[in-house]
Amino acid sequence: MSQAVVTRFAPSPTGYLHIGGARTALFNWLYARGRGGKFLLRIEDTDRERSTPEATQAILNGMAWLGLDHDGEVVSQFSRVDRHAEVAHALLENGHAYKCFATQDEIQAFREEARAEKRSTLYQSPWRDADPSTHPDAPYVIRLKAPRDGATVIADKVQGDVTIRNDQLDDMVLLRSDGTPVYMLAVVVDDHDMGVTHVIRGDDHLNNAARQQLVYQAMGWDVPVWAHIPLIHGPDGKKLSKRHGALGVEEYQAMGYPASGMRNYLARLGWSHGDDEFFTDEQAREWFDLAGIGKSPARFDFKKLENLCGQHIAATDDAALLHELDEFLTATGQAALPNTKTSLMQTAMPFLKERAKTYPELLDKAAFILSDRPIVPDEKSASALDTASRGILNELTPHLQNASWSRDALEQVMNQFAENKGTKFGKLAGPLRAALAGRAATPSVFDMMLVLGRDETLARLSDAAAA
Repeated sequence: MSQAVVTRFAPSPTGYLHIGGARTALFNWLYARGRGGKFLLRIEDTDRERSTPEATQAILNGMAWLGLDHDGEVVSQFSRVDRHAEVAHALLENGHAYKCFATQDEIQAFREEARAEKRSTLYQSPWRDADPSTHPDAPYVIRLKAPRDGATVIADKVQGDVTIRNDQLDDMVLLRSDGTPVYMLAVVVDDHDMGVTHVIRGDDHLNNAARQQLVYQAMGWDVPVWAHIPLIHGPDGKKLSKRHGALGVEEYQAMGYPASGMRNYLARLGWSHGDDEFFTDEQAREWFDLAGIGKSPARFDFKKLENLCGQHIAATDDAALLHELDEFLTATGQAALPNTKTSLMQTAMPFLKERAKTYPELLDKAAFILSDRPIVPDEKSASALDTASRGILNELTPHLQNASWSRDALEQVMNQFAENKGTKFGKLAGPLRAALAGRAATPSVFDMMLVLGRDETLARLSDAAAA
């Protein structure tokens, strides 16, 4: 029986959850969930000066919004420092590590001399093979005894086999002189102890993998499957940064992108399944594999994001979409919709969600519902309510009072009225939009009338005619 898949997401809580980290989390989540495995969350908070509770909470909030649930408790890397130190001492005991008493001044002098002689500045400690009886009573670090010849091969599921000459790897420090472990050791120990089988992360960690693999091998532990994914670039082909716009996941939430659309877009950002662009979570979990991840950096494209988000809004069940809209309003500190408005919104949702790419666009299309009488036309629509137009609305009102309130009946009344006036319905649409919504761009006049109902429609027309 094959080993159960265990993946993890291990962000550092030094800021918000950026979009690259969110995609890494998504890839790990999809790979585990699609194989009945576990997806774990570890907060790498060993940098005590830069790690903050607020950043940790921002990561958790971002994960929650994206719907990336994890198994078990969140693991704090800092809480495991004793275990990391234990492994460093175990490597010391089994001969794969050694005590190094070199001072920072000595290391600096070595590097300056190496630069002057134009040779490698990788530090080679004189303590590597020193007799323990010569050890001074002085502070020391514990260094990994890396192989000096041959090569380390990273069998990567995305990058292919990556070969690094061992003479390019230094004897990295495992434990500092104050007894604290370094990040490179902590990552390996945590991944091993948590049973991680697949390490899926950004390719900026590819060089780290060679050194980390040496720790696995020195401890006699199984090396996980490596998969280093290319970073995300901006539309200009440069590494994604603040100049490209929003970076934090919470910013995208605040801009009103649906989480389902965000998941779909992030999944397609560097991974593909044939020519499929739009897909559901269920399909993503079923289809996602490491073989579909490309080697080249993906480019973030807001237009593609908006297009997919629009498709997801249109495909979402009306009641579910209304619930998501409520969550958006809460998350952005806006007032919840009154019950009376909620009911009308649900009735209108089939046409409101067409071509809306974000929740703010959806709310904007629903302005005719969310506004209360008297409707105040904006500057553009006010121009459609001149004296002649108000007179026409006044004449139209009695015809609507006696109409059956269905689309067919309303269309018939409107078209007949326009014909009697020697014009077309299109000429009536501007004044009607201004009267019903106070805007020039609105949903269909008939859709608005049917949602508002006879009494509210007639009242708004009467207001506009009398203005």
